[in-house]
Amino acid sequence: MPPTPSILVIGHRGLLGRECRKVLDSRFPVSGADLDSCDITRPEQVRATLEKFRPGWVINAAANTDVDGCQADPDRAWKVNAAGPGNLARACRDRDIKLLQVSTDFVFDGEKTEPYREDDPPRPLSVYGASKRGGEEAVASAGGGFLIVRTSWLFGTGGKNFPQTILKAAAGNRRLEVVSDQRGSPTSARDLAAGFGELIARDASGIVHLTNRGDCSWYEYAAFVVKTAGIEAEVVPVSSEKLARPAPRPRYSVLSLDRYREITGKSPRSWPEAVREFVLGIGETVIGNQ
Repeated sequence: MPPTPSILVIGHRGLLGRECRKVLDSRFPVSGADLDSCDITRPEQVRATLEKFRPGWVINAAANTDVDGCQADPDRAWKVNAAGPGNLARACRDRDIKLLQVSTDFVFDGEKTEPYREDDPPRPLSVYGASKRGGEEAVASAGGGFLIVRTSWLFGTGGKNFPQTILKAAAGNRRLEVVSDQRGSPTSARDLAAGFGELIARDASGIVHLTNRGDCSWYEYAAFVVKTAGIEAEVVPVSSEKLARPAPRPRYSVLSLDRYREITGKSPRSWPEAVREFVLGIGETVIGNQ
């Protein structure tokens, strides 16, 4: 394998960034920067940060991931999710630094019925998906070394996440209506960060899909969370049309893990295993705060 590189995590205080710092620290020299010192929409801050740390790799965990918020404010979405990664990619290129850009299953339209491969044509439905695809294009066209990792349905501590939202609602004895006609793969931020380490250690490049193994609907996901936590709550399946969210979502956005397995020789653990561990770890805290 190549020599162990140093890693700089941009957005290291966010949900994914925190896990990158924790998980990768035992394997690589890791440092972090965030909005107060490295606003990726400001090229001069990006350049100054890279000059300060001089890493071998940058992981860009900074993004606007509020799907409905992006729909309401497309200018900000494009600035953060597309222009920002472009600034990073060009600055990395000029310093011979490799960039790992985190992307999303939302670059696809959800019309397939089998897992999306890396070479399937993107067709985003929402501003969020389009802006993240714009970030992919900006990174790929910059001319430097890059790795784009698409993931989906991310959860973890230190940020808004679906299991915690469901636990809070269920603990309030509410009847939960959850969409049953969208399928994807819940993904642990901790497992994703570990996967980044496997890919960086092998000097991977191009586009790689990485999620926890298996898939479910949001309804099945919610029902599993409630059952795992041992809460008596009614979880009711409903259609996307009934909930009428501002931004459209893909109905099917499961990502193929074949390329990740080919590169690393490893397979991610299943989403139920990862979710169970997370729920049992936070359940009492969430419920006790009601």
